[in-house]
Amino acid sequence: MLPGPRPRCGATPAAEVIIGRMSDHQLRTRPPAGPAPAPRTPGSRAATALRAAAPALAVYAAARALGLLTFWAAASAAGKDPLGPLSRRWDSVWYQRIAENGYGYTVTLPDGSVHSDLAFFPLLPALERAVSAVTPLTLGGAGLLVAWTAGLLAAWGVFAVGAQLRGPRTGVVLAVLWGVYPTAFVQSMAYTETLFTALAAWALYAVLTGRWIVAGTLCVLAGLTRPTAAALIAALAITAAVTLVRECRAGDGFGPVLRRNARMIAGVALAPLGWLAYVVFVAVREGGPFAYFDVQAQWGNNIDGGRALAAFIAGLPWPAALGLCAALGLLGWLVVLCVRQRQPLPVLVYALTIVVISLIGAGYFGSRPRLMMPAFPLLLPPAAALLRLRTTGRTAAVLTVLACASAAYGAWTLLGPGPP
Repeated sequence: MLPGPRPRCGATPAAEVIIGRMSDHQLRTRPPAGPAPAPRTPGSRAATALRAAAPALAVYAAARALGLLTFWAAASAAGKDPLGPLSRRWDSVWYQRIAENGYGYTVTLPDGSVHSDLAFFPLLPALERAVSAVTPLTLGGAGLLVAWTAGLLAAWGVFAVGAQLRGPRTGVVLAVLWGVYPTAFVQSMAYTETLFTALAAWALYAVLTGRWIVAGTLCVLAGLTRPTAAALIAALAITAAVTLVRECRAGDGFGPVLRRNARMIAGVALAPLGWLAYVVFVAVREGGPFAYFDVQAQWGNNIDGGRALAAFIAGLPWPAALGLCAALGLLGWLVVLCVRQRQPLPVLVYALTIVVISLIGAGYFGSRPRLMMPAFPLLLPPAAALLRLRTTGRTAAVLTVLACASAAYGAWTLLGPGPP
């Protein structure tokens, strides 16, 4: 889905709930009507949208290239294969095995727990297999191509959301901040983070511009990519529910409200189908209605309400525990700032749900920053703060420092023993 024009004052009630009405000043300063412009073709709209996003994509690509070059130099100095951690390690191995052989592989650990490949969703393996079939690339190379392409599409979507909410300059800084996130090195790996973020960002953009069928379709694909698609589904459902309630309270009959918002309702109905389809597939394959949740529990990915996080903090030396609590406090402050920014309801619900899901799971603690990376709306307050600096040079300098720090941290993590 490509960026389109912002809704005008005569937007549908659903769009008004999400983005608000145009101000009187905007109405007064609108230029007088002239000859109707020639209709734009989809190709011209795509070209215009790409030109608008070009600065964001260029700086994002430069940040990721810096990360890759830093890691390549560090791996070469250590005598290690640079491609190994990017495409043949940790979760990427599971995705490639599914792409090659389908589902059915399990590993039994010494403690008796069973890790099944059914914990991994099917869209990335399907894309890896398709790309490998039509190119000379191995499955690992195909995974990297998918991830890097999806990273550019994700940066474009993040830019589109930021530009829609606060203008193109915010969109550029937001996309770059997402590309220099502390665990942004995962964006260069054959993982699902970039693919999921691309689908989520464009789905949110579609909601903000009133294109609910497109948003629901992208939600279906996100639901075949990661379990955190639940956050995107919740964003659409809650936004639609609030819209319907407000319109009904405004005095319209229930029937007219439903008819007027038929496309919104259809988009919300579409949204969970991808995630539900995979849950049903696992249930049928394993012969139990809750088999998917059992598989995730075996991996330690069940929801425990935050007990595992509390136990992890309690087991740390007190300086480390204080540092982690400070980081969690900073995360909470970002959430408060997002609320105070009056971010649109779908954007806010999506980001908060991603954070909550990441914190209340029982999974490996080191993966939690990575799991929160798709919550890019949390970076809107820092983006706004950077744009308040006196000069563009200062903003660029801060982003450069963040990019260097992210690249160094990525190289150190990828060359370490544990999974990201």
